[in-house]
Amino acid sequence: MSNKSTKGIWKVISASSMGTMIEWYDFYIFGSLAVVLSTKFFPSDNPTAAFLSTLATFAAGFVVRPFGALFFGRLGDLIGRKYTFMVTLMLMGGATFVIGCIPSYETIGFMAPVLVLVLRLLQGLALGGEYGGAATYVAEHAPKHQKGYWTSWIQTTATVGLFISLVVILLTKSVLSKEAFDEWGWRVPFWVSIIMVYVSFLIRKNMHESPVFAKAKSEGKTSTNPLKESFGNKYNLKFVLLALFGATMGQGVVWYTGQFYAMNFLKTVQSIDSSQVDTLLGIALILGTPFFVVFGWLSDKIGRKAIMMGGMLLAIICYRPIYRAMYSSTDLAFKTEIVDQTKVVPSVKELDSVKKDSVFTTTKAYTDGTKVEEIKTIHFENGKVMLDDKGKEKIETKITKTISNSDKWFLILMVFIQVIFVTMVYGPIAAFLVEMFPVKIRYTSMSLPYHVGNGIFGGLLPAISTYFVTNAKEAGNAEFYLEGLWYPIGITAVCFIIGMIYVDRKNNTLHD
Repeated sequence: MSNKSTKGIWKVISASSMGTMIEWYDFYIFGSLAVVLSTKFFPSDNPTAAFLSTLATFAAGFVVRPFGALFFGRLGDLIGRKYTFMVTLMLMGGATFVIGCIPSYETIGFMAPVLVLVLRLLQGLALGGEYGGAATYVAEHAPKHQKGYWTSWIQTTATVGLFISLVVILLTKSVLSKEAFDEWGWRVPFWVSIIMVYVSFLIRKNMHESPVFAKAKSEGKTSTNPLKESFGNKYNLKFVLLALFGATMGQGVVWYTGQFYAMNFLKTVQSIDSSQVDTLLGIALILGTPFFVVFGWLSDKIGRKAIMMGGMLLAIICYRPIYRAMYSSTDLAFKTEIVDQTKVVPSVKELDSVKKDSVFTTTKAYTDGTKVEEIKTIHFENGKVMLDDKGKEKIETKITKTISNSDKWFLILMVFIQVIFVTMVYGPIAAFLVEMFPVKIRYTSMSLPYHVGNGIFGGLLPAISTYFVTNAKEAGNAEFYLEGLWYPIGITAVCFIIGMIYVDRKNNTLHD
């Protein structure tokens, strides 16, 4: 393997990356449209609960990823990398397309969230088998001392998938009116995915099996029971646990903080216009994505540990100052309102013979170019203000900020810095995991810790952190917006300590 030429490896990377990128796109459009989906598939009488339910459904897809890793990892070690690729791709693509076809909660009631949950679980299972196959397939084509560089191209696919999902959403919003997008246009990104899946299927169909696996299979050296050999063998199990608690657990939460939590924070905590958030996040991702390859290449030179642990340490130290600065940049308390431009437009929305909503739409302008729309809705029943389950008047206030250019570029910088942390921990991780395990059980052994770290520890982050922020806000905590960071900081700190103590700088076996 050390003398292997890199001839043809770009074809291997393209085939692997294309499919993986599409699967991440499929996965991310659900997260990117979480705010809209919460109004379509869940009861609308409690927006906060609906949004939390949507995030929980999103997280459910991550939670089942380890099961997908076990099932498809075993399949990949038994019959090969290529065929497992095909199954995961079709399962993911089919589930995504069907989500775009499900009727709303108003049409079919509780069957809507149930169907969405089932399809999210199928997506999670498919993604659980995808990443390990892609990373293994590329690594088994790469020269021994360049695995970090070549596998880092696979690492870019998650961010590229998120970026493309944002582009498709923005294009759809630009073509359709706000009302049309809210009514049915949000389904378009789900439908578009089926075209990309078909293209990827044609590409993957012409791929050859990994030469390393093909050689092992021809020599009769493949595993007959990958699960038992991966997790029943104490020596191998030690490396599985080390990979999880010393690397992927921290990598998972750093990754989701820098991309998903940042996006949810900008939209729900800072109340910035959704299209503006998608734009600034997309710019930050474009600027940051090349660093996956930079740090993957660098890990071949100085080792995986130094880069990954460095990224975790920076995240632990910098998250709270970064998010404090982000929040302050759009805090209206620090801005000067142009009072004579403030407008209030009242309206009444008749719901039925006894219920109606009194709506007050207030628009404000500020000297720095910030514009704010505040929609206050008071719910009436039989002429009296309705009460919620806590006995308080049922009044909802939705604020949408259109921020100035200076604020936008500052937030791009803040998100970009977080993406750099992501590239440090994620760029070298594929090579790190591949090198820890022998060929015959590699797919199974590396997939589980990766998907537990990312699927469970990382995937639960949006729901847990949003829950912390919501509780802190209701409790009157002045810095409620920082409370959600304790989860990623705590998990990353534990992983950093374990990694520093137990992960050897040369802790790989270079089996092939």
